[in-house]
Amino acid sequence: MLVETSILDRTLAALPRMRVCVVTETWPPEVNGVALTLERCVRALRERGHMVQVVRPEQAGASATDDVLTSALPIPGYPGLRMGMPSGRRLRAMWQTQRPDVVHVITEGPLGWSALQTARALDIPVVADFHTNFHSYGRHYGWGWLTQLIYRYLRRFHNDAQLTLVPTRGMRDQLARDGFRGLDVVARGVDTTLFRPDQRSDALRASWGLRPDQLAVLYVGRIAAEKNLPVVLQAFAAIRSRVPDARLILVGDGPSRPELQQTRPEHVHAGVRRGDDLAAHFASADLFLFPSLTETFGNVTLEAMASGLPVVAYDYAAAAEHIVHGDNGWLAPFDDSAAFVEGAVKLALDGALRQHMRVRAAQTCLPLGWNQVMDDLERALARTARLLYSGMTLHLP
Repeated sequence: MLVETSILDRTLAALPRMRVCVVTETWPPEVNGVALTLERCVRALRERGHMVQVVRPEQAGASATDDVLTSALPIPGYPGLRMGMPSGRRLRAMWQTQRPDVVHVITEGPLGWSALQTARALDIPVVADFHTNFHSYGRHYGWGWLTQLIYRYLRRFHNDAQLTLVPTRGMRDQLARDGFRGLDVVARGVDTTLFRPDQRSDALRASWGLRPDQLAVLYVGRIAAEKNLPVVLQAFAAIRSRVPDARLILVGDGPSRPELQQTRPEHVHAGVRRGDDLAAHFASADLFLFPSLTETFGNVTLEAMASGLPVVAYDYAAAAEHIVHGDNGWLAPFDDSAAFVEGAVKLALDGALRQHMRVRAAQTCLPLGWNQVMDDLERALARTARLLYSGMTLHLP
């Protein structure tokens, strides 16, 4: 039975408030796309009147909170990040006392697995998110031989949930081909009130050692092996051979930062930036390089575009969804580093094309706010919680 959009909208407006338990192994002050996106979504669900409880690992230095904190261990190779330990017994007691309408599992680690299995045993509906391509990290950390085993685990994990949310249509189609079931797309948005071209700062550029007419090339993200940073360095070296006074600015932190800072002191190592400071770093650059091959989405792609930056990226994830090649950015075939470098050099040398892309990139992001994203998420949770058209088959657009 198909439900008219107008009927669906009225039903959503009249939805009962949900009791949602979010289980995650990453949360601010950790700086990554999953943590920051999740914090925004939890805040928005609460503002919409839903009762949201967050279960997450303890974090050193985190502020006092009403969240349910579990024991945790450090993640090998990732200082500062922790994974939650299995907490099935505690979750069972908690959910038997106060049963949630739906459990939303964000990460597939030990805490997430125990939450999924406990919810299944109690017949509580589960929505799971596919946020991170953990199986593709192996070649960067010396355990590539585990790739297929990890992928099988992820498939089993997500097929045990009623619904798995993915951020792009391309990822939905790929996972479906690989045997994942119950997939739906809930995209990511971008805060265009924060990330915008007029955050550009001549004073910040001067602190980078740049005059107004010099080229600033930017990377923002984890400084880690899986982000494919050698291609950034390769592309910038090619740019520098043609534009000798260009500067490379690296924003972020991670396990590879100390070595990179020691071996490449000529670059600007800006560390972690947040809020208006981060927005100024985006808008004050002239070209954004994002060569990661392990993204499920890549929030920084939209943040750069909203800031008026031409983006050079591989043709997948957020870039494939939002970049029109040659118009608002530049796409290289997946894992074709030569094409990536060629595109970076072309944009570095063509100021008129960069200016055209600045305008078009910012225009592209204007309708990509978070309200529609939250409508889609709320709908997915309500449907899975059996609060939306109970007993009926609902075909959503």
